[in-house]
Amino acid sequence: MKKRSKEERRIGRGKRLILLSLSTALIVFGLWFSTTNASTFLKGYLLYKADSAIDSAQAEPAVEEPEAKSTGKTLKPKALYQEKPVEGDNIGDLYIPKLEATLPIIHGTDEEELEKGVGHFAGSVLPGEDDNSVLSGHRDTVFRELGEVGKGDLLVVTTEAGKFTYKVRQVRIVDEDDRTVIVPKPRATLTVSTCYPFDFVGYAPDRYILVADLISSE
Repeated sequence: MKKRSKEERRIGRGKRLILLSLSTALIVFGLWFSTTNASTFLKGYLLYKADSAIDSAQAEPAVEEPEAKSTGKTLKPKALYQEKPVEGDNIGDLYIPKLEATLPIIHGTDEEELEKGVGHFAGSVLPGEDDNSVLSGHRDTVFRELGEVGKGDLLVVTTEAGKFTYKVRQVRIVDEDDRTVIVPKPRATLTVSTCYPFDFVGYAPDRYILVADLISSE
C-alpha cells in the first residue's frame, strides 16, 4: 500500500477542517435562526406573499361607475308646515284611544292657552316633525285621566299637516324642574306632561310624563 505524502496529508487535514468549520457554522446558524424572531418573520413573509398572490389571482377587475352629474343644487326636505302658528292658535287635536278622548291643542303653554285645551310648548317642534314635540295640560281638566295611559298605548295627533300616530315608549315621574322633558330627540317624538300626583291637594310637586315615538303618518 502506497503511503501518502506529507503534502497529501496536509491537504486532507485542510479539507476536513473546512468541512468541520462549515458544519459548525451551519449548526450555530440553525440554533440562532430557531431561537430568534427570524424564523417567525420568514414564515410570516412567505405566508404574506402567498396570500397576496392568491388575492391577486382571485380579485375581479374593478368596474368604474359613472360619476353622478352635479346640478349644483341642494335638495331640502319639504316642510310639513308652511307657516308657524302664533300663541293662542288652535293647531289640531290630540286623540287618546285608551280614554276615547279628543282634546284641542293650543299653541303655547301659558295659563290662557291651558284653559282652552292641551298646550303645545312653543319652543318645541310641531307634531309630526323630527325632534321632540311637547304637549302639556292640567291634571284636573284635560288630563284628569292621563294616569290610565301607559306604555304601549297610542296617541294620535291631527293637524293641518296630517295625522300622526305615536306609541308610548316610556312613562316617567320627574320633578317639576326636570328640563330633560323638553330636550331635543334624535327622532320624531311626542312628549306629554301633566302635574303629579293626580289626587294631590294643592300645587303638585312632580310631573307625569309620557314619551311616545312616531309610528305612522297619514
